[in-house]
Amino acid sequence: MDVNAAVAAAAAIAGVLTGVIAMLAFRWSERDLKRPTRTSLHTDPVLPPGVDTVLSVLRSSAVVLDEADAVVKASSAAYALGLVRGGKLAVEPMLQMARDTRRDGEIRQVELDLPRRGTGRGEALAVSARVAPLGSRLVLLLVEDLTEARRIEAVRRDFVANVSHELKTPVGALSLLSEAVMDASEDPEAVERFAGRMQIEATRLTNLVQELIDLSRVQNDDPLEDAEPVRADDLVAEAVDRCRHQAGTKQITMAAGGTADLRIWGNRGQLAAALGNLVENAVNYSPARTRVGIAARRVTAPGGDLIEIAVTDQGIGISEKDKERVFERFYRVDPARSRATGGTGLGLAIVKHVAASHGGEVTVWSSEGQGSTFTLRLPEAGAARDRVTTHHMPGLDEEGEQPTDGTTTVTSPYDPLPAPEVLP
Repeated sequence: MDVNAAVAAAAAIAGVLTGVIAMLAFRWSERDLKRPTRTSLHTDPVLPPGVDTVLSVLRSSAVVLDEADAVVKASSAAYALGLVRGGKLAVEPMLQMARDTRRDGEIRQVELDLPRRGTGRGEALAVSARVAPLGSRLVLLLVEDLTEARRIEAVRRDFVANVSHELKTPVGALSLLSEAVMDASEDPEAVERFAGRMQIEATRLTNLVQELIDLSRVQNDDPLEDAEPVRADDLVAEAVDRCRHQAGTKQITMAAGGTADLRIWGNRGQLAAALGNLVENAVNYSPARTRVGIAARRVTAPGGDLIEIAVTDQGIGISEKDKERVFERFYRVDPARSRATGGTGLGLAIVKHVAASHGGEVTVWSSEGQGSTFTLRLPEAGAARDRVTTHHMPGLDEEGEQPTDGTTTVTSPYDPLPAPEVLP
């Protein structure tokens, strides 16, 4: 009995010791969990309550730094801009701002130009950085991308400068001519000559103002609010009629062809203005006794069928460097010819905006000395496709693509066209 009692007593003591040891181990592990570690300082729980939610809805790129300059939190936009790399803030000026703010608690702001990631052209990324303390240990960095805003501001400045210059020329000419008329009041022939020049400058000024109004309208209005099915044949006929006198003066033949009975979905006035500008340019930049072709066809596209209207001329052509800029406002391939014809440099800009606002595009193919083909691609309005006759489009090869080998002659694009309408 004594042996059994001793064994029982020993087992009881061992059980008590095991329980005590287990309790001490649990308390020890619980205390370790509550103790901050090196890695726990860089996780989301160190952020003050609600900060994570606020940062997620900010439009600016956000970066939160701890006292060791390690990144605690960074938005996806911050990574996209290249601000954070390898868990560190990669922009030294911003890092220095964060250190200064952590030291004195003052809010700092600066605008910087940063190199773009992944480009070898040295383009700068304009940003505005603002640093503020976040609690006692953290620093918040907010970065706003100003690149697009600066580009728009530069475009606005250029536009104002160009408008001022273009308006100054005819206004100055009218002022000088009016003085000349006053001085030549006793010379009827001189008065008549100066008055004719005044009419030319007044017409140029009127055209410039009207095209500025048209450009403003197509940029600000939604053409699809008043959209309707517009027959491509009617647009072509209107464009030809608009340029009939100019073409007749230069003995230029106007040839219209393509697929009949096509309809475009859009604003009739804007579409007519866009196509009219293309045809007018073709006539103005074509030598005398040449041809201008206009043709329409339907093409299949993933988002729905499109209507292509191509305007081909036998003019001076456009160089490679100029083709990238012909749709800019006030840009002229040949400034001297534009002034002689009264061009304002806004016509193709209007065409580009009309095409874009209608969900389409305008493209150009050109070869110097051989002419150009401007092609409008616009959504179809769902016209009937029964019993339509398709002709080869001017300036296109058999596959419907622009020729690129540079061997096209000035006459071959027009051979497949039906009998042209010869202007007197």
